[in-house]
Amino acid sequence: MNHPSRRAGRSAVAVYAAALLVYFTALVHRTALGVAGVEALDRFDTHATGLALLSVTQIAVYAAMQIPAGHFLDRFGPMHVMVAGSLLMALGQAAMALTDSFVLALAARVLLGAGDAPVFISATRLIAAWFPARRVPVLTQATGFVGQAGQLATAIPVAWVLHELGWTPAFGALAVVGLVAAVVAALRIAMPTATERPPELPPDRLWVALRAATAVAGTRLGFWSHFLTPFSANVITLLWGVPFFVAAQGQSPAGASALLVVLTLSAMASGPVTGVLTGRHPLRRSWIVLASASATAIAWIVLLSFSTPRPFWQLAVFCVVLGAGGPVSLVGLDFARSWTPSSRLGVASGYVNVGGFASTVIGVLLVGLVLEIVAAPGAVRYSLEDYRVAFAALGLPWLVGLLGVVRTRNLTRMDLAARGVVVPPVREVLRRYWRPRP
Repeated sequence: MNHPSRRAGRSAVAVYAAALLVYFTALVHRTALGVAGVEALDRFDTHATGLALLSVTQIAVYAAMQIPAGHFLDRFGPMHVMVAGSLLMALGQAAMALTDSFVLALAARVLLGAGDAPVFISATRLIAAWFPARRVPVLTQATGFVGQAGQLATAIPVAWVLHELGWTPAFGALAVVGLVAAVVAALRIAMPTATERPPELPPDRLWVALRAATAVAGTRLGFWSHFLTPFSANVITLLWGVPFFVAAQGQSPAGASALLVVLTLSAMASGPVTGVLTGRHPLRRSWIVLASASATAIAWIVLLSFSTPRPFWQLAVFCVVLGAGGPVSLVGLDFARSWTPSSRLGVASGYVNVGGFASTVIGVLLVGLVLEIVAAPGAVRYSLEDYRVAFAALGLPWLVGLLGVVRTRNLTRMDLAARGVVVPPVREVLRRYWRPRP
């Protein structure tokens, strides 16, 4: 298991701050299209499937690049891959700013997905290298917290620039921000020196590392945990939230943006709590995942039960529940850290990180395809009934993820039992907790 125990000093804080800035910028890049969905329909003269394809292309490339990005991370280190990623994202946003061609926009989204791919796993690698093991879950959630702030920046200032100044200034400004992030990564990001960290094995070849990582049930549990928990919030924030809230729920564009802010604030608030629970109860991490998935399913069922638009406060409660589930996906990366040596941690983290973005690709595409099927021919705006059917399709990836978590959790507990670690049933833990003390 990977348990660095160095004391974090000033250098660690400086490196971590630089990584946070780069990740914050990457989240702004990733979610910018989510507030520009209506404008993108007009600019690229497309419909729901085309808009979904723009979003799915970026997410699919991100997911497909996770394992190669993890391999590059193991071989070249966080600084080089974060600089390269920031430059690719800057180039992609510059292309988005200048083109009105749907095909070129797809190419720009490929650049954005490829550039985004190594950023978060590089940040988690830096945390594991610079900080003691007991602080890693909390700092990982803090990183997710800053990422959520990036979504908040998308929902407020980016949306304002887009609506006030137009498409090209908004995406051009994002390209400049990407260049700044690349400079910061080049100047401030580094791994500890050899004297400050324990020796590591040389990185394995890609397929050797991938086979070794996926052979461990605990790492596969991380994959399915990441698959199950974040995709509902991602479907809303990355693409379908604003069109759904405006066209189907009767909210104004400002009201839709406010709902995205609510979702983001919920994620920011729940992240530190998830980190503390993960650190204090490492044998109960799967229960955190299952509880979050259950709450998300209930929120969807309640919202989709109504055939009329809901008041703002009910939509806000829905966003609070979805937002709280997003940071739980990072529990999956904590599983990878627990079961993987540092020489393969990049590949294992990349493999786990594929999960949530694979389910997001499936979810975004499912919603777009179902909308095209159930909507009236030639429809540009979709009704509440159309969205109710489309969002109900998200039950499919949710069920697949749930089965994956339950199965791999059982296998992981068998591995733990073989090592002499027995996870007591919850009822026994509760009985001990509530038993009167003498």
